[in-house]
Amino acid sequence: MATFQDFSDKGIFNVKTTYITTSPEQTISLATKAGERIKSGDVIAYKGSMGAGKTTFTRGLAIGMGLGDKVTSPTFALVNEYKEGSKTLAHFDMYRISSSDELDVTGFYDYIDMGAAVAVEWSENVIDGFDDGYITITINRIDENTREITFETVNGDDRFADIGD
Repeated sequence: MATFQDFSDKGIFNVKTTYITTSPEQTISLATKAGERIKSGDVIAYKGSMGAGKTTFTRGLAIGMGLGDKVTSPTFALVNEYKEGSKTLAHFDMYRISSSDELDVTGFYDYIDMGAAVAVEWSENVIDGFDDGYITITINRIDENTREITFETVNGDDRFADIGD
């Protein structure tokens, strides 16, 4: 279900859409549909506790972008890159990064400059370094298999409002 937040007096029109998945396969399927709508240069700010399913979701994004399903957690590498032709997905784990002041040394801005889509786990550590217009995806773990997944976009961007249909 999509909800719309109208802050038009400030020039902002936000879209918030929430889905429930009941298995890792459903989470990957939802993310695959989202991945089909990811654009070059999109920045995805993940929110969610450890074990919520951020890497599983990223696997679906990669599939939807045509990048295959060989996605692993970037916890120890900081960033994993998935590339096919002109499409690139950079998957960052900012758990050990303490502030946006460190984004330069992570290669984050290099990926932005090359037009890659960027998915960032533990984005709350660095979100003040993102440009406006990023996509927030919050993954809440309800139980072992059930997830509540919320997409938040700005400026009337409703491309994720119907992917659960």
